[in-house]
Amino acid sequence: MDFPGYQLPEELQLLQRTVRRIIQEEIGPLERSMDPEATELDDANWQRLATMNQHAGLWALGAPQEYGGGGLSTFAYCVVLEEMAQHRNGLYNPGYATFGRYPPNVCYAGSPEQLQKYVIPTLREAKKAFFAVTEPSGGADPAGAIQTRGVRDGDHWVINGTKTWISGGIEAEWGIVFVRTDPGKGRQGISCFFVDRDTPGLSMRLIPVIRPYYPSELVFKDCVVPHANLLGGEGEGLNLALRLLTKNRFTYSAANIGVAVAALRMAIAYAKQRSTFGQLLSQRQAIQWMLADSEVEIRAARWLTWEGSWKVDRGEDHRHEASIAKLYSSEMLGRVVDRAVQIHGGYGVAKEVPLERWYREARVRRIGEGPSEVQRMVIARNLLRG
Repeated sequence: MDFPGYQLPEELQLLQRTVRRIIQEEIGPLERSMDPEATELDDANWQRLATMNQHAGLWALGAPQEYGGGGLSTFAYCVVLEEMAQHRNGLYNPGYATFGRYPPNVCYAGSPEQLQKYVIPTLREAKKAFFAVTEPSGGADPAGAIQTRGVRDGDHWVINGTKTWISGGIEAEWGIVFVRTDPGKGRQGISCFFVDRDTPGLSMRLIPVIRPYYPSELVFKDCVVPHANLLGGEGEGLNLALRLLTKNRFTYSAANIGVAVAALRMAIAYAKQRSTFGQLLSQRQAIQWMLADSEVEIRAARWLTWEGSWKVDRGEDHRHEASIAKLYSSEMLGRVVDRAVQIHGGYGVAKEVPLERWYREARVRRIGEGPSEVQRMVIARNLLRG
């Protein structure tokens, strides 16, 4: 059978170019006048760009159409997200949410009432939501680490415990919290709940870290949550969590690739105009090899991410590919940005250039969504299982 090879569909190429243009022509110029550590646009520019993207049909592209999203497949959204992430704040807030925000994927398993109350308004109005699994006792092994307790009291649940390293926790209006509702059932004793930000008994504090986008600690002290806020059935929480964590690793990887592409583009441009000892950097073999290695690694990460996302869209088991994509893309990002910093010399660590911020943020990517060591463990177990 004659197969000419894969090519992106024309419609997806058009979407890719459109998002690229918006990032380069709208987001880039705004960032040049912003604080290098800024994590959000000012309200006026956010509203202007969000309205523009809504009218252009570019809103919440990765969400299901029945809830007001664009309905892109996981693969198509990874292609678009790679473009969306190519700016200073692209790793943790691609496009500054001017293309919309998303609730945690597990929320789509909610009841019609839960969807109407939480999911649809979040998509429509770009509200913020958090996803709370990790605890002081750990996060990579939720089945063993989750100690936060939920005890039923009539039509309510009383939650006590602590969650930590929760991205966006303190800014969010609501979130999903995983608690142990039956201590005698192990992984089958974990449930999850919708919890509103202003629920009595819930307090939060920011945790300053190496990146400017700080995570939060959430403390639950006799926090009363209605039984109607239980997501899925009692004891189904861990299965929902793992479903989210594996699929999300592909979009996580796509953002890694996007920032790596932007860093390499900067390194190439600088090498072509910077001279040392009478010769352009681009003519020096040491620099050429740095650029070549970065290009090879970016392409490899992209195909690993695409391969896994295709499995998601076909409904196949994608856990192995998710670990591979997350592991390789996060470590690739660190190497590519490091080379770009080295090529820029002193400018590479200047605040006015986004490389130093990416350098710090890239270090976090090897930990978030499951650390590299856990991904290697998962990959090896799958191989040995045959």
